[in-house]
Amino acid sequence: MENEHNKLYPEDQARVDQFLKSGYNETERKPFRPLKLLFILAIMVSALTGTSLILAWVAGVY
Repeated sequence: MENEHNKLYPEDQARVDQFLKSGYNETERKPFRPLKLLFILAIMVSALTGTSLILAWVAGVY
């Protein structure tokens, strides 16, 4: 059951609807490219792995 106290007055709801229709918050976005993200993550993980191996080698652990 819907609570009557949570509703806006009609004039307030009209202002909200007009603001939402104005497109003020709309932004153009590039399409999501999952393979590009996967490639970047693979490079980052490889770089961190290589760095940790070099540090271990320099420290004499590995």
